Formats: sequence, C-alpha cells, structure tokens
Amino acid sequence: MSTATIAPQAALTAKDFATDQEVRWCPGCGDYSILKQVQTIMPTLGVPRENIVIVSGIGCSSRFPYYMNTYGMHSIHGRATAIASGLKATRPELSVWIVTGDGDGLSIGGNHTIHLLRRNFDVNVMLFNNQIYGLTKGQYSPTSEENKVTKSTPMGSIDHPFNPLALALGADATFIARSMDRDPKHLQEMLKRSHAHKGASFLEIYQNCNIFNDGAFEAFTEKSTKADETIFVEQGKPLVFGAAKNKGIRLDGLRPVVVELGADFSESDLWIHDENDFYKAQLLTRMFDDTRIEGHLPRPFGVFYQAFRPTYEDIMQFQLTDAVAKKGPGDLDKLLAGNETWTIKA
Repeated sequence: MSTATIAPQAALTAKDFATDQEVRWCPGCGDYSILKQVQTIMPTLGVPRENIVIVSGIGCSSRFPYYMNTYGMHSIHGRATAIASGLKATRPELSVWIVTGDGDGLSIGGNHTIHLLRRNFDVNVMLFNNQIYGLTKGQYSPTSEENKVTKSTPMGSIDHPFNPLALALGADATFIARSMDRDPKHLQEMLKRSHAHKGASFLEIYQNCNIFNDGAFEAFTEKSTKADETIFVEQGKPLVFGAAKNKGIRLDGLRPVVVELGADFSESDLWIHDENDFYKAQLLTRMFDDTRIEGHLPRPFGVFYQAFRPTYEDIMQFQLTDAVAKKGPGDLDKLLAGNETWTIKA
C-alpha cells in the first residue's frame, strides 16, 4: 500500500497579498506606503487569505480592495462600516478590515462609523486622514483646519474640524491609535496591534495628499521637526520626546505641560502612559494643538486606549443559541404563515 505525502504549504509573503492590478494613485501619494505596510504584515497574522476581507467606501483610499489578493468589496459612499458589520455578524470567523477616508468615514459615513464603534464589532477600521477630499479634486473635508482655502471654500473654511480619535473615544471605541504613512515600522506595529485587539479597532493614519494638500503633516514627518513635534506613546513608559530625548510631558493636575529634563525634572516626574486608562486617553486625544501656535504640545502617536468588552457578534450568537435552546430551531414556513390561515376555494 502506498501512502501519499502532502507537502507542507509554503509560508505566505507580502507578494502573495498583491494582485496583478496596476496600482493607480497619484505618484507620491501616501496610499502607496500604507498598501505596502498592510501587505507586509498580512503574512504574519496567521490568517488564511480566504478568511480576510477588505471593505472600502468611496474615495482615493477605497481602491484598496483591488490591490489586495484577498476577498474584498468596493462599496458605496460612507457605508463600508455598515456592510462590514453585516458581514461580521453572519461570518464572525472572518478577519474584516475597513478602509475609509476622512470624508468617507466622517462626513457621509460619520453616523455609521460611530455606531460600529459603540457596537464593538470585531473589525479593524483604517481611516486615512489627509484633511482634504482628494478624489473629487480638493474640496475641504471634515478634518480640514479652519480657514482652509479650497475650491469649495475660496474665502476659507468656517467649519471647526473633527478630531477623529476624540470622536472615536466619545463613541466608546475599545481600541484607538494613530500612525502615519511615512513611518513604516510604526505603522506596521499599529496594524498588528489593531488586528490583535478583540473588538472594534480604530486606527487613524496621517496620509499625505501631495496633489491637493501637500505637506499637511510635514511637521510630524520631516526629520528636521519630527522629534520635537511628535511623541510616540508606549505602554508603561514615560512621555519623553525631543531630538535629544530631553523633553517630556508632565501632568499639572489634569493639564499636560512640557518640561525640560535635567536639574528640575527627571523621567520619574513624567506622565507614564497607560493605554487602559480611559481618562488619560481623553487628555491624549486632546493634545491636538495647531503647530503654528507658540507653546503648543507635541502630537501623540501610538495606542491611546484599549479596553475589553464583549463584541456585538458574540452577544448576538449567544442570543441565537439561547433562543434555539429554549424554543427549538424554529420553522420559517410556520412563522411566515402566522397563527391564522385562510383557505380560498375556487
């Protein structure tokens, strides 16, 4: 009797997650980097490609499913979160990723976004924030700064912008984080953390639109300013920043203040990051100063907050199982017929 030998399946690589489609974004767009980092981390997650789904809405970022060799759907404007919710409810074993933008996810889709977060579906939201409408050629978006001059606001926008992470925390999201397109290693780590979280993860990614809003995040990405304008928070570590790591954030009551490390203050005097502290997470989200204002605070990056509570689909499945246990599997024909029927005779 002969025995067949089954060869072990070769480990997947980033190339296995790339499709044969030509990637078509404007040359220099930050979306290229984000796509690369997502393809890089996917083989490390231990999830088969056939169990991964990318759902997008409408916008430049929403071309993402075409370039990922997984299942995916390019859905309708602002509704990627709603479609992903339905998918996760019926197929909870799938790894579902939502790709959206500041316009798609916070304007027409804002209502769907906050309800997905509060319901706590186990999905991963990647919100590409470029502070502009890129696909429709440069109108101001919900995250554009005040007085932003665009084609739709020639005299400057009078809207006050959304603070995406503060919005997500207000919706009781169980995981919120921020990264950027121009820091590949950090972005990869945040993507992995998002996937590892059991519940709705909300990852804001600063993404440069070099055609309609070039340099919007330059203070946070350029070598000459990044060290002094950003602070990368890590669990259990003090909030230290600066090119020489000589500055830190200290809490004066409930007010974050910048201090110089040296004679008067040491790292033991600084704010120690705890990503499970809801109240300090609120303070972190509000470190959202305009970099042009003297005395502004640095912009935080990393995991701001993580909490654990049951997911929507798990509770729903418990209800269904409990109902079947108490009432039996049910009969759809009987349900549709109701308690009263009529027989019509010819």
